[in-house]
Amino acid sequence: MPYPEGRFSSVPPESRTVVFGAFDRHNLGDLLFAHVVAALLPGRDLVFAGIANRDLTAWGGHRVEALARLAEDRRPTNVIVAGGEVLTCEAWQAAVMVLPDNEANAAAARFGRQAKGRAEWAQRILGTTRRAPYAPAKSMFAHPGRLIYNAVGGVELATCRAGLRAEVVAALRGADFVSVRDRITQAALAAEGIAAALVPDCGALVAELFGNRIRERGLQGEPAAVRAAFPHGYLAVQFSADCEDDAMLSTLARQLDAAAQATGCGIVFFRAGTAPWHDALEPYRRTAARMQSRFHLFESADIWNICALIAGSRGYAGTSLHGCIVAGAFALPRVSFVPPDIATGGKPCKQEAYVATWDMEELPGVVPLDDLAAGITQALSADPPQLAAHGARLAELCREGCAQWIEWLR
Repeated sequence: MPYPEGRFSSVPPESRTVVFGAFDRHNLGDLLFAHVVAALLPGRDLVFAGIANRDLTAWGGHRVEALARLAEDRRPTNVIVAGGEVLTCEAWQAAVMVLPDNEANAAAARFGRQAKGRAEWAQRILGTTRRAPYAPAKSMFAHPGRLIYNAVGGVELATCRAGLRAEVVAALRGADFVSVRDRITQAALAAEGIAAALVPDCGALVAELFGNRIRERGLQGEPAAVRAAFPHGYLAVQFSADCEDDAMLSTLARQLDAAAQATGCGIVFFRAGTAPWHDALEPYRRTAARMQSRFHLFESADIWNICALIAGSRGYAGTSLHGCIVAGAFALPRVSFVPPDIATGGKPCKQEAYVATWDMEELPGVVPLDDLAAGITQALSADPPQLAAHGARLAELCREGCAQWIEWLR
């Protein structure tokens, strides 16, 4: 449940609290983080910040201000880094993802192999020289208050560029509270002498905090139309735009057809993020053209419609970590997969790290693409009361973890 009103009355009135994250671009998890943190701080006058000024309200997000400008303010500033895989997001990646598609594609074509030119371009776009712009340090602020890192991820921290790692480690050492969402990130920080609490991603609280809102959204518009179109149920399916080569899409089509035949479900494709390098409609269309099963292409990018689609499904399958987390919050079966280059690349990935840390052993976890149909069938055989108990337990652990940093803001 949300924390009680009046809990923060002792915070000096001249201070302010900034909720910071990658909610300056369209991505389901990032946009949800801002809502979750706001719900945990009722009555507080919050400022939402990213690395760029953006307005995501049309998709259920927030108006977001650039942190670099806010850092110049002379008022004491508390900063809550709301969550996500922020520790290893390089400036180049960050800059591209806040651009429109055409500008992002032009930048990728121009700077793809020019490391120096890429860094200089990113600095101009972002207005900061930080290598990891989503990992702020107290030294950035004219008058710093508390700095909180909430259930963040960085599974590649141990293997990323030395300069990036050093900057992130320095920022975390200066923070007042740090929690991470997976054991790989926790171990990487421990190797640097940083003791970070282990806390589930705050997406685990979505059903508890916003369940009524999401269920109401499911009774109207496109989510309601999908339910009516698939009276025997549907699978909510998502995959990122890097799963777009013909061989991969053909494999996906075969696996989804097999899953639909085995379960009696329809297939509903949705985008968990429309920012550059996230999801796109075209690969879904190409996959559907190879399928025999009934399908629907869910066009809405509103995060509450997306949550309603997942909540109303019989289960989730996809590459989006937050598709999996939202499904878990609603006690639904889920299975994750990743593109073959990630699965065989030898590096840890955030999906595997999170599932290994928190999910039920009875679920298939992250499966190879060739085993997706079997993974979906296994997931749908999970015991509903056990799924509900597990989702409730993760929400409880998440609340307890957040309560720790809320105390720092008193």
